[in-house]
Amino acid sequence: MNNHASISVLIVGAGPTGLALACVLARRGAAFRIIDKTAVYFAGSRGKGLQPRSLEALEDLGTIDRILANGRFHLPFRGYDGATVLGDHDMHADRVPTPDVPYACPLIIPQWRVEEILRERLADFGGRVELATELIGFEQSSDCVTATLSRAGGTEQLVAEYLVGADGGRSLVRKALGVGFEGETWKDERMLVGDVQVDGLDREHWHSWPKHEAGWVALCPLPSTNSFQFQAQIAADEPDEPTLQRFQEIIDERTGQSGIRLHDATWLSLYRANVRMVDRYRMGRVFLAGDAAHVHSPAGGQGMNTGIQDAYNLGWKLGEVLAGAPGELLDTYEEERLPVAASLLGITTKLHRATFTGKLSDQRRGPETLQLGISYRGSSLARDERDLPGPVQAGDRAPDAPCHDAAGKPIRLFDLFRGHFTLLAFCRGVVTQAMTRGFGSSVHAYAVIRAEAPAGNAAAGDTIVDTAGHAYRAYEVEAGALVLVRPDGYIGLIAGCSSAGSVQEYLNHVCAGAVTGR
Repeated sequence: MNNHASISVLIVGAGPTGLALACVLARRGAAFRIIDKTAVYFAGSRGKGLQPRSLEALEDLGTIDRILANGRFHLPFRGYDGATVLGDHDMHADRVPTPDVPYACPLIIPQWRVEEILRERLADFGGRVELATELIGFEQSSDCVTATLSRAGGTEQLVAEYLVGADGGRSLVRKALGVGFEGETWKDERMLVGDVQVDGLDREHWHSWPKHEAGWVALCPLPSTNSFQFQAQIAADEPDEPTLQRFQEIIDERTGQSGIRLHDATWLSLYRANVRMVDRYRMGRVFLAGDAAHVHSPAGGQGMNTGIQDAYNLGWKLGEVLAGAPGELLDTYEEERLPVAASLLGITTKLHRATFTGKLSDQRRGPETLQLGISYRGSSLARDERDLPGPVQAGDRAPDAPCHDAAGKPIRLFDLFRGHFTLLAFCRGVVTQAMTRGFGSSVHAYAVIRAEAPAGNAAAGDTIVDTAGHAYRAYEVEAGALVLVRPDGYIGLIAGCSSAGSVQEYLNHVCAGAVTGR
């Protein structure tokens, strides 16, 4: 057994959750390793949709161009009854981008492609996934986690400050911690799922046959591939081993069309409805994230997205604590993310039931599935000091807005937020940098002024011009306010224009800059 030099974070599992966390840490310069026990990267589309809030996180990580180039918005459903076309429907037809919401509806993209793009981004930062490397045990103390890894050539022991289990629904990390995974498995509600190529159908629609007495079947084209995702409801006594032949039989039986041929399957699977979540996200120096903490029905497209948001929440907090911020900051990961998982689990369960019972009226996707309305109001990190808080409050997602810099160059608020705390001073004559002195590059500060207003005392490089008034409207701060945005794009603090002390006090509790002088 070889001893390995200490690292900051060991990430177990290289799916979307683990990869997103690795990218956040890599951008911050944290020393980490990310391992996966599989010898090759998974090539199936367990998930196939990114919600708007995940797209915002992926934009922040610098992957959005690659993501959009490989996905598609507004793929309409085409419903059939046998060979008869019932009609087309885009359930997100009325959702279009606005100045404060640049991504208004889900993007169809296979999960394996998302993972591929995140691995490419990780490589941009100098990181990589260690395949065929399995965690076989760990122990933790008050100041470290000692993990034992198995890989070709033997075992390896390493010491990390923290360990994150992003190792899926059968998580070894969760089981080793003894964390409860409450929920249920509906053995009678099963699906066949797989990625197959299809002849005889166009790729401009998500094709669905919902009315057959044996159950529904659907074929969704996967953008940037030659494949469709096959999904079919099956009986409880269906054989456990899925085959391409069985997939073809279901298509023949339920579509009433002889010209649809399936071939070249890359992934075939049997899905059993399993809805569970942990009763805690953290034990000591070990954290759970993604499917290791919650497993969803695929209905509503929440599983992969919730995992990415777990990583986005945890990543900046680990980064700040590793750089010197108070360790208590890590307690807020469970405080904020556990209630979100519970709520989304309820949403996906309702949609799952509606899908299996055929109640179309209950299958509508409301705005809650977009994850834009997820809020951490009431969290210990959400402080709103106004006597009468407006519609946008501390704990809410920070809206975007198109503006201009002092030189007249177009710039979005999202461009200002990338990877650090951002102070927006919607106040006249404020010296923004004075409020964040001592925090160095951990905090960026800007005075946001109206187009007709003078720059006042703010330095030109720190001035953002709200040319069309979108920023003031989005934040509902007509009377002026200081808005502190966290590195994950949520509002941490809203205070009055004269409350520089509140900004500094808040940052002292969450930011490493005050300690390290970065």
